[in-house]
Amino acid sequence: MAADINLKPKVKRLMNQFLAECKKQGIELIVTQGYRTKEEQDRLFAQGRTKPGNIVTNAKGGYSFHNHRVAFDVCFLIDKHASYDGDWNKIGAIGKRLGLEWGGDWKEFLDRPHWQYTAGYSLNDFINWKRINPLKFI
Repeated sequence: MAADINLKPKVKRLMNQFLAECKKQGIELIVTQGYRTKEEQDRLFAQGRTKPGNIVTNAKGGYSFHNHRVAFDVCFLIDKHASYDGDWNKIGAIGKRLGLEWGGDWKEFLDRPHWQYTAGYSLNDFINWKRINPLKFI
């Protein structure tokens, strides 16, 4: 797991439940990302566009749920090595059963490693801090 992923408390609890449930099913996961600063998000957005590498996000800084401490990414731990080869559908079902939203369900930009808990709020709500009840994230 990442050393300090800096998520909102409820999101961190859901993430830990998710990891534990996957482990019970014989699937070991590693958290690769949690909170990202706007600058970190902009660097990732540049990847595959103005910087070398593959495109890994469609969100500029401030427009990712990672920037609002409610999203995390995972990969599989297979033979002590990080891997993106694994049973995504199985962990997808586990995470969704716990109330997490899965990037593997997205139609326009499939992002299987991505998980988030937004309590039903939109990205615009987070950006503008509209109607957000902080108690839903404690």
